[in-house]
Amino acid sequence: MVAHAYTVAFQGVDARLVEVQCAVTPGLPAFSIVGLPDKTVSEARDRVRSALNSMAIALPSKRITINLSPADLPKEGSHFDLPIALALLAALEIIPADTAEQTVALGELSLDGSLVPVVGALPAAMTAADEDRTLLCPKPSSAEAAWVGEALVLGAETLSDVVRHYTGQSPLQPAQAGQIHSDPFAKDLRDVKGQERAKRALEIAAAGRHHMIMIGTPGSGKSMLAARIPGILPPLTPNEALSTSMIQSLCGLLDEGGISMTRPFREPHHTASMAAIVGGGKGAKPGEISLAHNGVLFMDEFPEFARTVLETLRQPIETGEVMVARANAHIKYPCRFMLVAAANPCKCGYLTDPGRACSRAPNCGDDYLGRISGPLMDRFDLRIEVPPVAFTDLDLPPSGDSSETVAARVSAARGVQADRFHDLVDVHQNADAEGAVLDHCATPDAEGKALLLKAADRFGLSARAYHRILRVARTIADLEQSDAVLRHHIAEALSFRITTKVTA
Repeated sequence: MVAHAYTVAFQGVDARLVEVQCAVTPGLPAFSIVGLPDKTVSEARDRVRSALNSMAIALPSKRITINLSPADLPKEGSHFDLPIALALLAALEIIPADTAEQTVALGELSLDGSLVPVVGALPAAMTAADEDRTLLCPKPSSAEAAWVGEALVLGAETLSDVVRHYTGQSPLQPAQAGQIHSDPFAKDLRDVKGQERAKRALEIAAAGRHHMIMIGTPGSGKSMLAARIPGILPPLTPNEALSTSMIQSLCGLLDEGGISMTRPFREPHHTASMAAIVGGGKGAKPGEISLAHNGVLFMDEFPEFARTVLETLRQPIETGEVMVARANAHIKYPCRFMLVAAANPCKCGYLTDPGRACSRAPNCGDDYLGRISGPLMDRFDLRIEVPPVAFTDLDLPPSGDSSETVAARVSAARGVQADRFHDLVDVHQNADAEGAVLDHCATPDAEGKALLLKAADRFGLSARAYHRILRVARTIADLEQSDAVLRHHIAEALSFRITTKVTA
């Protein structure tokens, strides 16, 4: 008799259905697993055998063969334990074979038969819903899987609970979705003294998901400004929360099955490797740019990152997705993030500070910022200089709008964009608009177009820079709730794009 159960193999955020076939046949006693398993999957036979022994179920003195189909798909992870055990129990006629076939299972088994939480329950639930099957997983993992809503999710604590469920002795109860976590940010924009131009740039960047770079002396407030971006961003929409949580589920970052509606804010250290930033390593796992999907990627000390790491950002910035290509895997991850970079003007940091003369000016600045290639710099929509704050200003009371006030304007601007791009699949904010869509929504009036053409000719702007200025101008108009892109919108967008060269 050949019994069947089902599980999934992860390829990026996609979970591919895997059929687990179990045959118990006469022959020398053996327990083998075939179908391209990795070391972790091959070790499942010992965990399954011990878990069954803890339930007083002895394996017969026969040849047991487990086949994971399709056989050419690599199988990785300890979550194959539970489906292998289900298929074996069905083959031994301990549980009904038809119920095992209607289940997508994943979970790691302890030697005493208890089920250990695994990563990826949320993508697995999506596949179970598509296949119209029930998802069976460890109880701690069931809360995140239940967020899908379209599939019945059962959470069990032990393998014994699973057997009692399928034999009708003690049915498992459907899992309930975890809590929605609220992550209030106590950091307010009003805590930043001065830097009104930088605050305005933050608001524009947040409203249209524009990439921004801040250049300033040490201690001028670049990191302080970036840390307040989450407080002015609107919460995730349901679709954004689901796509973001699927990546977090693969990395085991969902806390007790709860989903956060707060946009991610990732700030990797400048010593991070390419695999850590872009994705890769064993199993081609998602990197920081994918963990920042629908949120913010803040890269402090931007020129200090390895040149190869910086250059790999160019394609994901444009497309909103990254292909992690390895010898045995080609996996695509979404990475529609807002890049915020911070840099000193030179190695010592004081090239633009009149009170501290840089000993190597101006070559120090050229050499240091020269680590950022022209094509990468061209992808920043907003470029601002953050000057040092005078000591006398630090004693002044808070000034400017609070994060709550700015967040309301950002949310209103994003609402305008949501209505504008409602019928488009890959366009969500102004930063995504291109081609005919950009021409339709961001063509300026006659005076604005004349100003833009004059600036493009005067400063030798690239075609990419030209279109990015239009997108920023469209966002500025949305913040003012203006239907048309006017001359002063273009002028402000140009002011954030065309900056004087950083010199002493």
